[in-house]
Amino acid sequence: MAEPNMQASDLGCIKEAVCIDAARIYDSCSDKDCWEDLQVFFTNSVQPVIDQAMTVKVRDVDVTNVFLDVESVPFNKGFYCVDMTFFLNVQMNAYTSPIAPPVAVDGLATFCKKVILYGSERNVKRFVSGSSWTDPECSFPTNKPKATVQVAEPVVLGCKLIEPCECRLPLETTISVPAPIASRYPGDFCCCGTPSKTVLITLGIFSIVQLERDVSLLIPTYEYCMPDKECETTTDDPCCLFKKIKFPTDEFFPPRLQEDDSDDECGCGCSD
Repeated sequence: MAEPNMQASDLGCIKEAVCIDAARIYDSCSDKDCWEDLQVFFTNSVQPVIDQAMTVKVRDVDVTNVFLDVESVPFNKGFYCVDMTFFLNVQMNAYTSPIAPPVAVDGLATFCKKVILYGSERNVKRFVSGSSWTDPECSFPTNKPKATVQVAEPVVLGCKLIEPCECRLPLETTISVPAPIASRYPGDFCCCGTPSKTVLITLGIFSIVQLERDVSLLIPTYEYCMPDKECETTTDDPCCLFKKIKFPTDEFFPPRLQEDDSDDECGCGCSD
């Protein structure tokens, strides 16, 4: 798209103005959440290992899915409440003995959050050709904006193994897990009974939430975008492929701090 400050002489290469369909972001927000003492749930096939564990260590935490629900805000036209439910897979090692190797187990943690964003108004419904008549979402589209959320990898800030009596917060003994999420774990989340030990984790999560609508935009077009380089053919010779790899200089000589990044300050926080 042409820059707003382009001179008239710079616009000579524009061929025509065309109308395209695109998702326009009406509102967005970024957030930095710290979720303290999130309870990790295990299935009935894994909970006995946790009950016998002396300590646990988190290996990795991954956001497997986020369920989003968009509802209009009463008495505030154009604004919507985005209700998000995050599901996180927690991979950890359970140590049941000082001399025995750890047991790798997976658990499930979840939390909810809400944000209010502006999504504008639309009083028409959008139907698309080629939709299946058996798909309710295609047969009865909504006029609400679409919500999207981007999540960075969670940062593990803490993990502890406690007995229920040691926790000052109310603990849940069961959790309702959607079938697509529960199918990832062996066993059943609803038949664990009362656990004798519980795992609590503290996470830091960065996220961006957006509300967008499909709109028609008029934009200038130039020439067709052709690739500016040719495809390289692959070879079966591993030595030939190795010779094309750039020498990893930074691995042998760690890069120094660039002068522009130092802001004319010495490394100890005092100015020259």
